[in-house]
Amino acid sequence: MNRPDPIDVPAEVLDPRRSAVFEALGDGVMVLPAAPVQYASRDSDRPYAPDRELYYVTGAVEPETVAVLVGGDEPSFTLFARDRDEEAELWSGPRLGVNGANERFRPDECLPLAELGEKLPTLLWRGDRLFYRLGRGGAVEAHVLEALARARTKGPRTGTGPRSLIDPGEILDELRLRKDPYEVEAIRRAVAISVEGHRAAAAAIGPGVGEWAVEAAIERAFRADGGSGPAYEPIVAAGRNACVLHYVANRVTIGEEDLVLVDAGAQWNLYAGDITRTYPADGTFTGPQRDVYRIVDEARSAAIDAVKPGTTVERVHAAAAEVLVDGLVALGVLTGAVQEILAELSYKKYYPHQTSHWLGLDVHDPGDYARSGDSRVLEPGMVFTVEPGLYFRPGVTENAGFSGIGIRIEDDVLVTDGGCEVLTAALPTSAEEVEALVGGGL
Repeated sequence: MNRPDPIDVPAEVLDPRRSAVFEALGDGVMVLPAAPVQYASRDSDRPYAPDRELYYVTGAVEPETVAVLVGGDEPSFTLFARDRDEEAELWSGPRLGVNGANERFRPDECLPLAELGEKLPTLLWRGDRLFYRLGRGGAVEAHVLEALARARTKGPRTGTGPRSLIDPGEILDELRLRKDPYEVEAIRRAVAISVEGHRAAAAAIGPGVGEWAVEAAIERAFRADGGSGPAYEPIVAAGRNACVLHYVANRVTIGEEDLVLVDAGAQWNLYAGDITRTYPADGTFTGPQRDVYRIVDEARSAAIDAVKPGTTVERVHAAAAEVLVDGLVALGVLTGAVQEILAELSYKKYYPHQTSHWLGLDVHDPGDYARSGDSRVLEPGMVFTVEPGLYFRPGVTENAGFSGIGIRIEDDVLVTDGGCEVLTAALPTSAEEVEALVGGGL
């Protein structure tokens, strides 16, 4: 079984996180099980992807681990871990075991996984609310459902037991939204590796090259620079494929005058980078391509200029959309007043997605973009993407000169006390610099 190398998160990082969880828990109980092992077929398992919530709170990455956090006046952290198993470790590599997990993660109590059935019901009964995400199945979920059923019948007489089930994201999403210094540095590393992957992609691009060959260059660069691989399926979209927002087939040969949209980010210590650049196959943008590219890059710049504490997520999107619509009008693709087009959303057939998403342990990290109907206000420590684009899908655009052009430019930004830091600034965006990257220049 492929399993991640142990990732030691320092105690000074994990302790404040758990303290924040306990504070938000009140008298509740949070149960965080490991992600299940996924199988391709029969006994051939896929590379293991640790549960991000469990990792964020405990640092644990091994399968079958279960963390239970009990709030109240005397909060406690209990961890269930797999025992050592000589036969299993022969095939899959060393396990921490109960003693190793206890030493590394420092729970109040570390118990063998075999004791889950005996101990978990008692832990669950100590809370007035259960924070657990349904849908995992297995022994943990069975105990959660049993505890809720028991509380429904016996709780009114005893005044004890959990009375409601709540998604852990109600607590953890808000905490994960604001990155601590450890996370920021991990994202910086993932982004730096992502930049090298894009440089390798640009060097590999050329007429007659397969999209798959560019993808291979990206992944090789990610691994060579210390990443564990892609944080998501890389997009290498030549020509009209760039108009498919999540194109991942990567099986077409690049044409002479194609644009090649590359959306790829590396993973490092489970944290993700996420970068998109659009390259001309032969190293030179054609006239229409350059016109569209300039508009998208100006929209990217306007959106980044809007990023600062106190600005809303919606304002960042609006800054990009205004530039894109103004450019579409100037190109003759749309007609009418810019503000009317924005209000009617008629630009969406060329720009159908939002400008930003949160970034961190997940490439689409959790966190609400609006609260109580109001757009989220940006705060220092938030990390997100800025990725405007224009897509002229064949059969949708009425201007044949732009048909098949798809351009997206994506940067990763960190909100700071005074504004923002563009984490991806090492990879240029101007048309001239992007042209120079193709074939291995710059």
